[in-house]
Amino acid sequence: QVQLVESGGGLVQSGGSLRLSCAASESISSINAMGWYRQAPGKQRELVAGIISGGTTNYGDSVKGRFTISRDMAKNTMYLQMNSLKPEDTAVYYCNAIVVVVPSLRRVNYWGQGTQVTVSS
Repeated sequence: QVQLVESGGGLVQSGGSLRLSCAASESISSINAMGWYRQAPGKQRELVAGIISGGTTNYGDSVKGRFTISRDMAKNTMYLQMNSLKPEDTAVYYCNAIVVVVPSLRRVNYWGQGTQVTVSS
């Protein structure tokens, strides 16, 4: 059972920056993939950025060039640096971890409680 705790959300003006953190309860080297998702009111949850165990990253089209996902293996923490924020980035941001269970290869998803990001115009 992996527990994820997000922090770093808040209120920021358009064009500003925030850094979200996601602290995992166990070594993230044992986690196959991690990512950030967001959900705005009335909208579906969407992928913001992801990182797999080998370090390869991917981003949603709307955040490419503005957001950067990273991780600190020693601190068991994943980050999302968000720059040039826009009002449309306003959402609850969730941390996600995927663990592939051997030998069944069943994928288990874990979620944090979410952190609110509000960007004012």
